Amino acid sequence: MTPPPPGPRRGALALLASTQLLLIMDTAIVNVALPSVGEDLGSGSTGLSWVANAYLIAFGGLLLLGGRVADLLGHRRVFLGGLGLLAAASAAGGLAPGAATLVAARAAQGIGAALAAAAAFALLLLLFPDGPARHKALGAFAAMGGLGGVLGTVLGGVLTDALGWRSTFWLNVLLAAVLAVLAFAVLDPRTGRASGGFDLAGALTATAGLGLLAHALVGGSEAGWLTARTLGSGGAGLALLLVFAAVETRAAAPLVPPPVLARPALRLANVLAALAQTTLFPMFFLVSLYLQNVLGHTPLGGGLGLLPLSLVVVAVAPRTGRIIFRVGLHRTMTLGFVLLCAGTLWLALALTPHGSFTSTVLAPSLLLGAALPLVTVTTNVAATAGAAPAETGLASGLVNTSQQFGAVLGLAVLVAVATSRTGTGDAARAAAETAGYRAALLTGAAFAALAALLSVRPHLPARATTPKDRVPDPY
Repeated sequence: MTPPPPGPRRGALALLASTQLLLIMDTAIVNVALPSVGEDLGSGSTGLSWVANAYLIAFGGLLLLGGRVADLLGHRRVFLGGLGLLAAASAAGGLAPGAATLVAARAAQGIGAALAAAAAFALLLLLFPDGPARHKALGAFAAMGGLGGVLGTVLGGVLTDALGWRSTFWLNVLLAAVLAVLAFAVLDPRTGRASGGFDLAGALTATAGLGLLAHALVGGSEAGWLTARTLGSGGAGLALLLVFAAVETRAAAPLVPPPVLARPALRLANVLAALAQTTLFPMFFLVSLYLQNVLGHTPLGGGLGLLPLSLVVVAVAPRTGRIIFRVGLHRTMTLGFVLLCAGTLWLALALTPHGSFTSTVLAPSLLLGAALPLVTVTTNVAATAGAAPAETGLASGLVNTSQQFGAVLGLAVLVAVATSRTGTGDAARAAAETAGYRAALLTGAAFAALAALLSVRPHLPARATTPKDRVPDPY
């Protein structure tokens, strides 16, 4: 497909980046609204946890399948289908009479989000060929993702207080409908529809395996890692993924062709993308808890505490492509992970039971805001650089799956670390909780340090541009 002129590409990028904002914002909004959901529906903490977990499991389990479906059926068609399902499921959530119905609606939201996210990222790869233009587009994605996390936290508090938790679901309906209408105007319906059949056995084993693995990860931090349920889900998930690997070597049209996974640069890039989210995603959660539970901020104040970080993300992300061009993809990625490790370590050591936002969180969060777009953009560039037009959905599904499972794994592990160190003494509650958050963030810093070391390996290209890319590519 020949990329459209700069004008249409600007409109398409704005639409696709807004979709990223919606999907990130939705997760943050629901997390803020959960206490009000439990009070209204009479659900305990276990039931409330599955309001969030059902979405994560469906989203993580179906991203890879969503990318392949987009390649076969058409990217715009799958994008619109995902938004439609997300809107319908959000309406069902807004009308849910009980917790069980709400959990089912959240699972359906996750399916719609997986289809929309995989198709949106594949469309971005098709619209912006590898080079400076793609780096700028990925920077816009990173900026909107960072903004979505803070907007979701702030809007979750405002809407829940003013209109009730159900209004957060109806906001999804409205925004998804607006994006769908715009998609008809700015997206080319001819993209996708690659030749080849559909690997049903691969699709079933991969989706079930990833879903069960996500179930084990999100359930392990609550029920315990060595319980029969967690071990059973994890074992079954790993077994199905092994079956999936065997199926792919024999399928006529494999969901993930083995030669694709044989590329060292792609494998490393996806591992690094997962490690980045293993540190970043839980950090937002832990900082919000520290501001509220230890420093006494309101939920809205906890969300606003992340605003400076997001403003740095919005400022740095559009310039990431220029940094990559000047110093190279390899060095930019390593720099990003070093900053991520340093910022997380600084934040962990700065936490005190009697501190303040300005003395403990502000300065390290600014460093983390600079690190976030560097690691996000560079890992996405490296993971998708070699994708052929017919593989864009596959590439987007792989890197999105890596990021989603990194986020789920990081949240499960770091929350478990924080809980194990928190203790139960009321007299020293603030000190105990601070110690737990510090231990969790130190664990996150270790993940970032591992990623920094891996990024030094020579599998990634030293530069992400070719001589012809040096001509500015406006959009």
